[in-house]
Amino acid sequence: MTGLAEVTRAFLRIGIASFGGPAAQIALMHSELIERRGWLAEAEYLRALSFCMLLPGPEAMQLATYIGWRRAGIAGGLVAGGLFVLPGAVVVLALAMVYAAFGQVPAVAALFLGVQAAVLAVVIHAVLRLAARALAGRWHRVLAGAAFVALAVFNLPFPAVVAGAALTGWWMARGRPVPPPVPVAPGAVRFAMRQAVIWGAVWLGPLALLWLLEGGLLWQMGLFFSKLAVITFGGAYAVLAWMTQEVVQVRGWLSTEAMVAGLGVGETTPGPLILVNEFVGYLAGWRQGGVGLGLTGALVALWMTFAPSFLWIFAGAPFVERLAGQPRLSAALEGITAAVVGVIAHLSLWFALHVLFAVVRVHEIGPLRLALPVPATLDLRALALALGAGWLILLRRMDIIPALGLTALASLALAALWG
Repeated sequence: MTGLAEVTRAFLRIGIASFGGPAAQIALMHSELIERRGWLAEAEYLRALSFCMLLPGPEAMQLATYIGWRRAGIAGGLVAGGLFVLPGAVVVLALAMVYAAFGQVPAVAALFLGVQAAVLAVVIHAVLRLAARALAGRWHRVLAGAAFVALAVFNLPFPAVVAGAALTGWWMARGRPVPPPVPVAPGAVRFAMRQAVIWGAVWLGPLALLWLLEGGLLWQMGLFFSKLAVITFGGAYAVLAWMTQEVVQVRGWLSTEAMVAGLGVGETTPGPLILVNEFVGYLAGWRQGGVGLGLTGALVALWMTFAPSFLWIFAGAPFVERLAGQPRLSAALEGITAAVVGVIAHLSLWFALHVLFAVVRVHEIGPLRLALPVPATLDLRALALALGAGWLILLRRMDIIPALGLTALASLALAALWG
């Protein structure tokens, strides 16, 4: 079997089975490709993973692209990255279409309320898992707390929080011993420059065409998701609160309820969680122009989300061995990861307020900006569902997908009982 055929077969299997978020997806690739097939040595796999974690965007999809490139060149990378995303993208699009068409039907609305309530437990679970891994020292805990306060109290921009955390980590690593540089293969610089030009055109060329030919919603979505692709460090959870604020409050593309439903869809489908962008793209287009514009919006969201990942990998792959051993880059990543704990904690608070309360008011006091709920608008049904999901996921340690399914069914039953 040729290298490309091997890559196609392996990543079709992985793409269909890649549930459970990046940790589960990275473990699945390790089992299938390193332990079972021996495509990379253990040390090579870990260096590639470290490199992908330094990049913006979905690290599991980028790791798949890198492994495909190592096995079968550019074509292998395209097939591996594409198949890692495609099955989930098909399912997310189908669910977005169902939500858009039938979301106001009482039974469908009840199912999605259950998903939204369960998302609270899912995000809190993500905070606890990441905190256990990322907050190893006092300065990590300080960064996490500072990131939470910066977003929840001072409403600082997410990119500024990430940049500040990276610079702090870089500064904290001063004095660490630097290993001897790994030599770069002949022709690597020329290859990287050529790939940067090609994939820069693949990514930004369609964006330029949207600006010239359309200049409206699709151009705005293309620009927004391109910007998002550049600042998505630390996983999709890290950027979701900022993205939600932009698409709901600033741009008005969809409602808070729809955004939380999109996160639930992303959690229950294979592929990267950032496929929630496709959900947003479809609903934003559908609201303004029906199914046709919705499908185009979904395509724009997918293109602008994942095309940059091919650029980062194909331009940077020849330097993986050299970059992965840089202590200050690793420390910058540690800083970002620590701050992401605070970012996701803020996301948990934001979702809790908007899922559990019908009315949330923003109070501005000088530089402070606090979102506080109106207690009388508490939704007791959502609270009961969220507590049930928390019991299943946090205490009983049930897998996320069956817990989401049970909570959705419980919501449907409550709707039938309460009318």
